Amino acid sequence: MMNQVIQDIRYAVRQLRKSPGFALTAIVTLALGIGANTAIFTLVQGILLRSLPVADPSRLYRIGDTDDCCVNGGFVGDNGDFDIFSYDLYQHFRKSAPEFEQLAAVQAGQPMFSVRHGQAPAQEIHGEFVSGNLFSTLGVQPFAGRMMSEADDQLNAAPVAVLSFRGWQADFGGDPSIVGSTISIQAHPFTVIGIAPPAFFGDRVTDSPAEFWIPISMEPLVHGEEQAILHHPDQHWLYPIGRVRQGTNIAALQSRLSGVLRAWLYSREAYTKNGGNTIIPKQHVVVVPGGGGIQNMQQETGKGLKMLMILSSVVLLIACANIANLLLARSTARRADIAVRMAMGAGRRRVIRQAITESVLLSCIGGLAGLGIAYAGSRTILALAFPEAHHLPISASPSPLVLAFAFLVSLITGVLFGLAPAWLALHAQPAEVLRGVNRTTRDRSSLPQQVLVILQAALSIVLLAGAILMTKSLGNLENQNFGVAINNRYVMHVDPAGAGYSIDRLPALYREIEDRFSALPGVAHVSMALYSPLEGDNWGECVIQQGHPAPGPNDRCGSTWDRVSPGFLPSIGVPIIRGRDISQQDTAASQQVAVVNQTFVDRFFAKQDPIGQHFGIDLPQYSGSFEIVGVFRDFKMNNPRSKIRPVFLRPLAQSFNGYKEPPLKSGEQQSMFIDAIIVNFGAPQQDADALLRRTLASIDPNLTVVDLRPFQTQVMGNFDQERLVARLTSLFGILALVLASIGLYGVMAYFVVRRTSEIGIRMALGATRSNVIAIVMRGIGIQVGIGLALGIPAALLAGHLMASQLYGVGAYDPWALTGATLVLALCAAVAGLVPARRAASIDPMRALRTE
Repeated sequence: MMNQVIQDIRYAVRQLRKSPGFALTAIVTLALGIGANTAIFTLVQGILLRSLPVADPSRLYRIGDTDDCCVNGGFVGDNGDFDIFSYDLYQHFRKSAPEFEQLAAVQAGQPMFSVRHGQAPAQEIHGEFVSGNLFSTLGVQPFAGRMMSEADDQLNAAPVAVLSFRGWQADFGGDPSIVGSTISIQAHPFTVIGIAPPAFFGDRVTDSPAEFWIPISMEPLVHGEEQAILHHPDQHWLYPIGRVRQGTNIAALQSRLSGVLRAWLYSREAYTKNGGNTIIPKQHVVVVPGGGGIQNMQQETGKGLKMLMILSSVVLLIACANIANLLLARSTARRADIAVRMAMGAGRRRVIRQAITESVLLSCIGGLAGLGIAYAGSRTILALAFPEAHHLPISASPSPLVLAFAFLVSLITGVLFGLAPAWLALHAQPAEVLRGVNRTTRDRSSLPQQVLVILQAALSIVLLAGAILMTKSLGNLENQNFGVAINNRYVMHVDPAGAGYSIDRLPALYREIEDRFSALPGVAHVSMALYSPLEGDNWGECVIQQGHPAPGPNDRCGSTWDRVSPGFLPSIGVPIIRGRDISQQDTAASQQVAVVNQTFVDRFFAKQDPIGQHFGIDLPQYSGSFEIVGVFRDFKMNNPRSKIRPVFLRPLAQSFNGYKEPPLKSGEQQSMFIDAIIVNFGAPQQDADALLRRTLASIDPNLTVVDLRPFQTQVMGNFDQERLVARLTSLFGILALVLASIGLYGVMAYFVVRRTSEIGIRMALGATRSNVIAIVMRGIGIQVGIGLALGIPAALLAGHLMASQLYGVGAYDPWALTGATLVLALCAAVAGLVPARRAASIDPMRALRTE
């Protein structure tokens, strides 16, 4: 048996070497189809299907199921789905949920902290507050030192930190003496007690995972007692994740925890006042599997990845249809050879086995080539999807599961499409073939080939229409009117708190920043802000007009707000349309003022003159806190995909000291620390990056640059994933079109060869060259027409399924369908014209002599 297998493989290799053009075309086709699928499946497996590298991840469950970040006050969401919790509420769950062996908590966000070791300059790296029992809950053992424990998460405990393995190598040079040493975090000393194992990347898959972890109890130390939120029961900022006991009924646990949540909410005046008690009954939690960690990235990328998986599968189907056509044509061309072999005594089983062996060998070679494409493709996709990733915990190398997937696809492809030529060989009659029947027009492979071409055309329409929809959607996103000017502007992100600045030192720092940067050559405007537009941040509060009662739970009172310096609006190209802008006259001693956008006016002061009106936030007693002195033109401050929200801006020089509630006092204190410096040059500036960094260092070397980029880059960075999906969809559409064109060309070329005698006779009887071309092109038109008839409804359905991924484009876009149809028709015409012209050049006398 082994000898026969070796002989069959040698025979298959000889056959492929005899037809290098056929072999190369088939291998490239398969490599593209399998490579595209394997690359996407590598990402799906690395992002959507990945489990945390911890002990028994199947018993981990998270309380909460959606991505709410990063600090939330009051009710969470409109549908009552609580998924982010205060420290008090987390502790209440711990006491009320014996179904959990352990219940840990992790910070909803992973902010940047200023970290310094020894005499090295400070650097901004990602960190995370976690409960002391997180590592024991996950079952993570240290690479060096020890992991954090509950004893470390006490208010009187010494400040400690655990480093990630990648963070230890990248940020601390892999220094083995780091364990036991002291590092500075936000200008506070912490002792490094351990290093996590190399495989552990934290509690979630993210493009910038935490590089160290510190106890939740240290939050007041790091942020300062006045700005801390640890002991504010109504400030939600934690995700609970725990290990359930064996045999726990998750549905029953979810129901009971929802009851615990509602009982806790009824005990808090912040939730029962102003009609809040009427909506408490619908508040609930969802308990979801936590083996994959906090699923924020999965929720953000899941729809796009699933769509790409479907599209790449369509490409693979088209590639397989092409291979089937190639093998059908090849088997028909080799009928005489097979007939001779069978006439000389070769058994049908041997012939069939050799045909399948050749097909499987071809598929395996294509699969191996596809792995190379998959590896390169995965790396490229990751670079495009996460261009600024730090220590991305997603490998571009196909995992054993992905390798098994590629091998299985190759094997199935080889067996399935080797059966067709084997079936034809099985039905070949040697006597008929040798008598010349192979020159007739009767051929069992003709109909299957035409069906496969029709299938390719239909699938190509789906991919092309999808590519046009995604490209138009991306164009609408990138070219929309953001309401801001983005050219010749730079955004520098800094961290004064991390450099040790207290609130009383900030005014002098801000004056120095404004003076130094304004003096730079070519600078038109300089401003500072708590955060800059379209950077992914948002501070929001409930607005209450002066003299109005507190809004009810169903009232729309939310508004985005920012704290800015004078010149903020000019620095981003936004004009004042009524009143005045924030200016130097707005000091700590003057009337508290605000400027608002037009949407703010329309929602809260419709049909009123907004200038001189007063409003406050959250509570009626503060409704007269701020006086509106100006209205600015609407611009997109937050999500560029959403409608413009109400926005009000407050002066950086003014702090409201009237708040008595700890959460409001804390928020007011935190908002005094800027995050962004916006510099507007009057013209394109050479070496702006180095110039701005030098200027900041000259003010204070301890002020580290968290990030520095052109404002345009920051704005366009919001669409990295949409850009990736659009590019890949277009790539898949082009690939499908090329494969379909090759398939159509192959079928029509085979049609011409197979019907040479018939065409010659027609021309001998008076048919012209144009008649012959018309016959061939008519066949192409029929096949493409049927493909369009099947593909257009499928494209409409695909557009409906893609609707959630589109912006400013209807799911049923006639231009997309028209464009896809015209492109396919043009390529089909080009693909068919070559064999048609070849058919028209047949010499009738030669064909008659052959016949």
